[in-house]
Amino acid sequence: MKKLIAIVGMVLLTTGMAIAVPQHSDHTGRSMKTSSAKKAKSSKRAQKQIVGFISDSHCGLKHVDGMGDEKACTLMCVKGGSKFTLADRAGGLVYKLDKAGQAKAHEFAGQQVKVTGRVAGKTIFVTKIEAVS
Repeated sequence: MKKLIAIVGMVLLTTGMAIAVPQHSDHTGRSMKTSSAKKAKSSKRAQKQIVGFISDSHCGLKHVDGMGDEKACTLMCVKGGSKFTLADRAGGLVYKLDKAGQAKAHEFAGQQVKVTGRVAGKTIFVTKIEAVS
C-alpha cells in the first residue's frame, strides 16, 4: 500500500510540475516562437499612414474662431499645456501623438501632414511626419 501511495504521489508531483512550468507566450496565449522575418513583416504591417492636420488636444478637429490661423492657434494652445494631436477631419477622429510625435509635430503645427506609425486605439506611435503638398 505504501508503494502504491508513493507511485501515485510521484505521478501527481511530476504532472503538477509539468503544468506549473511557464510557457513563453504573448498576451494572447499564442506561442512566441516566431522567426525574425515574421516579426519584421508584422511590424511593417502594423505601420499605418494617416493624413490629417497637426492640431492640439484642446481644439481637436476645429480651432476656435478669433485665435488667428491654425498654426498660431495650435502653438498657443500647446504653449498653454495642450498636446499636439493629429486631426483626421475626413474620418472625424483625433489621434494622440506619442512622445516622439510631440517632438516632430512642432514644425508642422496647423499644417496638413501624413503621419506614419503604429496605431494603438487613438494613439499613434510616430515614426515619421511629412507635409502633404
